[in-house]
Amino acid sequence: MDVNLPLKIIGLGRYLPSRIVQSSELERTWALPAGWVERRNGVRERRWVTAETASFMAAEAAREALDEAGLRPDQLSLIINASGTAEQAIPDTGALIQRQLGLGSSGIPAMSVHTTCLSCITALDVAATFLTTGRYTTILIVSSDISSCGINPKEPESATLVGDAAAALVVTRSGPDDCAAIHQAHFKTYGDGASFTAIRGGGSARHPAKADHNSDDDLFRMDGPAVLRMVRSFDEAFLEELYAGLSKSLRDIDLVVPHQSSKVGLLLLQRYGWPESKIMHTLEWLGNCVAASIPATLYQAVRDGDLQRGQKFLLVGTGAGLSIGGLVMTY
Repeated sequence: MDVNLPLKIIGLGRYLPSRIVQSSELERTWALPAGWVERRNGVRERRWVTAETASFMAAEAAREALDEAGLRPDQLSLIINASGTAEQAIPDTGALIQRQLGLGSSGIPAMSVHTTCLSCITALDVAATFLTTGRYTTILIVSSDISSCGINPKEPESATLVGDAAAALVVTRSGPDDCAAIHQAHFKTYGDGASFTAIRGGGSARHPAKADHNSDDDLFRMDGPAVLRMVRSFDEAFLEELYAGLSKSLRDIDLVVPHQSSKVGLLLLQRYGWPESKIMHTLEWLGNCVAASIPATLYQAVRDGDLQRGQKFLLVGTGAGLSIGGLVMTY
């Protein structure tokens, strides 16, 4: 779907916890065969927090992005928290990030855009609309996810998949002579798949204060095969609606930065005729970092020189809901 919204990423940042958890450690913990995790999930290692909070990680990533953009935190006009996991139920994590940046008395608006693993690309779409209207001029988007606290030991496939990370982008409206933009954007949600990927506790339906609360509801649950079946029933049509011809080739796209969902999820992308050399991977050493996966992988692509100014790239993925989303952009 053509949108042609002028948006330029002028700063990128990332924060990774120092603790590296090898898959071999988790195999010993859960009595899994040696090499099982990498064969099954494609994850060799991942980062898990020790004492960090989500807002702390977000602020660290944001400071790097702001430094690259040549801006002070108080020059922001909007902060968007685009995380799939919240630090606490209330207040919104956006306010906690603002405070961590030393902006607690600034009045700079802070909000959340939450579409689980797609939160960052949804936030980019929202930010582009704000920038186009002139409502805001300089926007910070931060995805900071700590999943290690909610892993389900009864589901080793999902428990060994996730990692913790934060990544940040500073975006502005691109100038008339600048080719940076969101060219195509498309999102779809199929609520029939809402039960396939879920943490059922924490909200009003299964609140921990209720007498019949089951602590298992506070842990992550995923029916991976059901998610893949549902995605495969919609994926080709979705890609064609996003950018005609995309289900058969990458057309003029130089690089794909996908959500690092799983080994099988990434292999699925090759069925569209997309060259493996143009698909960016961080799954092997970061795992699935929920909403932070896409911006953390974008950060790596830029830092490694795989994505350069003027090149066209695709951000794409799925999220709980079940939701599918994608953006075609020029960097």
